[in-house]
Amino acid sequence: MTNRPYPPPPDAVVVGAGLAGLACALDLAEAGLRVELLEASDGVGGRMRTDRRDGFLLDRGFQVFNTSYPQVRKRLDLWALRLRPFTPGLIARTSEGRVRLTDPTRRPEDAAQLLPGRVLPARDLAALAALTARDVLLPPRRLGHMRDRTASEALVRAGLSPRAIEDLMRPFLSGVFLEEGLETSARFLHLVWRSMARGTLCLPAHGIGAVPDQLAGRLPEGTLRLGSAVAGVTDFGVLLADGGERPAASVVVATDSSTAARLLPGLPVPDSRTVTTYYHATDGSPLSEPTLVVDSGLAVLNSCVLTEVAPSYAPPGTALVSTSVLGAGPPGGEHTVRARLAELYDADTSTWDTVGTFTVEGALPAMRPPWPLSRTTRFARGRYVCGDHRATGSVQGALASGSRAAREVLADRAAARTPRT
Repeated sequence: MTNRPYPPPPDAVVVGAGLAGLACALDLAEAGLRVELLEASDGVGGRMRTDRRDGFLLDRGFQVFNTSYPQVRKRLDLWALRLRPFTPGLIARTSEGRVRLTDPTRRPEDAAQLLPGRVLPARDLAALAALTARDVLLPPRRLGHMRDRTASEALVRAGLSPRAIEDLMRPFLSGVFLEEGLETSARFLHLVWRSMARGTLCLPAHGIGAVPDQLAGRLPEGTLRLGSAVAGVTDFGVLLADGGERPAASVVVATDSSTAARLLPGLPVPDSRTVTTYYHATDGSPLSEPTLVVDSGLAVLNSCVLTEVAPSYAPPGTALVSTSVLGAGPPGGEHTVRARLAELYDADTSTWDTVGTFTVEGALPAMRPPWPLSRTTRFARGRYVCGDHRATGSVQGALASGSRAAREVLADRAAARTPRT
């Protein structure tokens, strides 16, 4: 993956080595095309990267890895990632104190906590069970073609009470969608709920960046070129920021939505969501289990002790706590977050050390209904665009969009070679 003088012109140039670009480049190379994957930064993964700092693994924003995604199962060696699971459930801090919601089919020992009245009334428990069963059993294609509405409307139609939505579903899903109003597409809600019920939420032992690193390791030698910023897409290929040009019949823009709109003028792109994640280190774990904590007051989106999930995220004897908030952070910044964490964990947070803060702009597309779960990557003749903003804001969406771009590139090349009658 080291940079070398440019070889002869490729068949295709892929711009951006995030998950979508990696998937596209891998599929094109497997089909026999000469591919160049150009990445402006010093590493692969886009928003899915891990920094190593003073013995800590700091993902660029809190992220989880879902084992149920079809593209994940197709492309990745899950064993090699050394995945470490979260508890199949969550703890919510409500006005009445902490409540726990877990999947009794996976943690029978917690089933008693789901008795009616402890977490939710019987009606809400039945509605939640019915919602889960339907999403698990219906084919994904059916879910994707359902009439779309907001996630908020879908939860009400599912029979969940205002209490269940406000105390549990809204705080949890706000961390998934990166928005508090639950205005995200119900189609995406159902696919997310299905994937969580069918899979396991995990972290790779070496950080979330291990996922794109594994994909990049499968690229043919010389395909990936780091530090190769693209200034524009031309009629003949791409113009590099250093003034060079790489001609190619096919160009795939696999960047974030704002960069894609700059490189492909006229491309419609959705709004995006921003999230800020704070990392704190402490001598003792404030919660001795790998469970996500959500805040019904929405002062923070979620928090967890990462070292309870994967001890390798911090030096021995140190606990690492990850906490995410919407946007660039609340008024008062880290001090406000630290004060809320003291309430969430019932712990003294005054001695916690701040070891990192990441604000991720464009962390997810704003998926308002009606939201198509997939769309063509064709932009113009020989020009394509892919990424989670062209599918769904997820690992599955990014990989599937990259895969679709490769299929459409190959189909168009084959059609161009077919003689007209």
